[in-house]
Parts: sequence; structure tokens; C-alpha cells
Amino acid sequence: MPITKDNSQPLVSIITINYNEAAVTLDMLASLESLTYPNYEVIVVDNASPNEKPDIIKERYPEVQLIKSTTNLGFAGGNNLGVKVAKGEFLLFINNDTVVPGDFLEPLVKTLQEDSTIGMVSPKIKFHWDPSLIQYAGYTPMNHWTIRNHSIGYRQKDDGNFDAPGETASIHGAAMMVPKKVVNEVGMMAELYFLYYEEHDWAEMIKRAGYKIYYQPKSYILHKESLATGKFSPLKTYYIARNRIVFARRNFNATQLIVSMMFQVVVSIPKNTFSFLFKREFKHLKAFWSAVFWNLKGHKVRA
Repeated sequence: MPITKDNSQPLVSIITINYNEAAVTLDMLASLESLTYPNYEVIVVDNASPNEKPDIIKERYPEVQLIKSTTNLGFAGGNNLGVKVAKGEFLLFINNDTVVPGDFLEPLVKTLQEDSTIGMVSPKIKFHWDPSLIQYAGYTPMNHWTIRNHSIGYRQKDDGNFDAPGETASIHGAAMMVPKKVVNEVGMMAELYFLYYEEHDWAEMIKRAGYKIYYQPKSYILHKESLATGKFSPLKTYYIARNRIVFARRNFNATQLIVSMMFQVVVSIPKNTFSFLFKREFKHLKAFWSAVFWNLKGHKVRA
């Protein structure tokens, strides 16, 4: 990977996490070889992969900084480990299961350079399996009943209707660029999430500090989606269910929290319970209720 250094442009630190997916990570790194942006570094954090050695990444790309964590720190913790060694003015957090075009960095950097009130920016995200379909073109606000938001443009054709840049309610963790000065001011991602909802929580932290969250469709990436955790696994069920409530506990005011918890008790928890029972998905049922009980035990969720 011919990483060039041109100090006329700000340094971008590209941070990605590897977990038992060296071949997938190598595909992403191969796509970075075509980057036209002249000043960047690449940091790969291996999250204590139990079934393979990540050394092939360093062997194939010796210029990459490979950090080997001794424990699995999750999405937030792994990225935070990368932040601690990053030297860039701008930090790009990108999933290892992505492929990027050569010119995708320039619009993101330009967006942050031209407006210092923007604290985070994501590109348009399209599906790797069908690049004509959009996965992310911004987010709707978090619903205070369901504690869910929706990806704008999801599974819709990339036909030009989602090509307007602008402020959006939240960021997408598969690819997000943040100025280092914002991280220094606001803090890094909350590691208690481990997986899922941490980028939405971070976006709320950054918005409370007075910054905007931005969508920039002049840049795009292709996302293979959920290779590390599985598209539908008990692990995913557990962390989404647990962290949805954690997000509300950390970010909703008292009235909003009461409303959302009433909805969970009356609608969401019974609905999910009966759904897993009807489908005989008992591992998912156990994971779901483990998530509920985690929150009922009163674990501290605020710093």
C-alpha cells in the first residue's frame, strides 16, 4: 500500500478493527491502495482474534500499524485503542468489511475543513452485494417510544434522490470521520456498549457539545455488512436489546425515559418474547431476556 505523505493536506488516520477476519481485512486494505488522497496512515486493531493470527496483515502491508489487543474490547474499545495511537487531524473509523473507491476521502475531509461546526460526517453507504442499492443516506431521529431510528434510503435505488449533502440525526459506524479536536473535547466512544448503538451514543455526545452530524453523498463506500457477528445471531440479539435500553438511559430526559420504558414493558418485550417462542428460537429468547435482566440489575451506564 503506497502510503504517501503530502503535508499540504491534513493527515487522516484510518482506523479499522479485525476479529477473526484477516482475509476480509486484507480485501479492505487492498481497496485502500487506490486512494488518491495524499496524506494518510492506516491503523488495524486486532481485537484478540481467538481462531487466527493477524500477522498476515502486517506481512502483506508492513506500512500498516497493527495493534494486537490482549482482550476483545468490542467495537468502541477497539476503535478507542486505535485513537490512542492515531496522529491524524481527522480520524476515519471504517469497518473492515468494506470496499472503498479511490476518491472517497477527499469529500469527507473537505466537508470538515469547510465547516468547523460539523463534528462527524459519514459518506453514502451502499451494499457490496448490490451497489445500486443504498444502505445509508442519513438517519431519522431516535424514536422516544421504540428507541429505534431508521436509515434513510435503505434498500432504495441509488438514482440521485439521495445526493443532497446535509445535517442528519445520527452517524453510521461503518464509516465515520471525526476531527481529532472533537474527540479531545468530547471524549471517545463509550465502551460499555461493546457492540451496537455506540456510534449513536457518540453522535449524541457530540451534538450536546454543539456540533452537527453530517451526511456527505459525494463520497461512498460498499459495505458487506455484519460479517463479524452474523446477520442474525444470539450475540447480535443480546447486544441490540441490551444497548437499546442503555442508549435511552444515557440520552433520554426523565419524561422520555418513562415513555420509552413503558413501551418496552407493554409492547416490545412481550412482542419479542412471543416471536422467539413462536419461531422456537430459544437461544435468541435467552439472549433477549439476558439483555433485559442486565438493565433491570441497575448497572451504571453513565460516566
